[in-house]
Amino acid sequence: MRADSFLWSIRLFKTRNLAAESIKSGRVSIQNIVIKSSRTLKIGDELIIRQKGYLTTHLVLDFPKSRVNASLVENFMKTTTSKEETEKKEMLLIALKLQRNKGFGRPTKRDRRDLKDWY
Repeated sequence: MRADSFLWSIRLFKTRNLAAESIKSGRVSIQNIVIKSSRTLKIGDELIIRQKGYLTTHLVLDFPKSRVNASLVENFMKTTTSKEETEKKEMLLIALKLQRNKGFGRPTKRDRRDLKDWY
């Protein structure tokens, strides 16, 4: 199965075009070798996807015939991201939540609760 089609069918990307663009820009690799969209994947390949500031790794278990339901993704892919990268992702998400653009007014009640929990 093609790499871009696989990434789209297991719901790592919203569209196949986004998956192809991500691969073309060099964010997806197998064993630290950057791949092309047309690369034929094999069972057992470990995909490394570079996100914004962190890496995610996924092991190919099987190939779906078409795009699968979110509850069935674990039959085709196993996430093997390291604990350090997962913590990095969580810290980046917290930092994005706390960053407010100037001029957007007072924080909402939800924002204030999140800030209170953060301190």
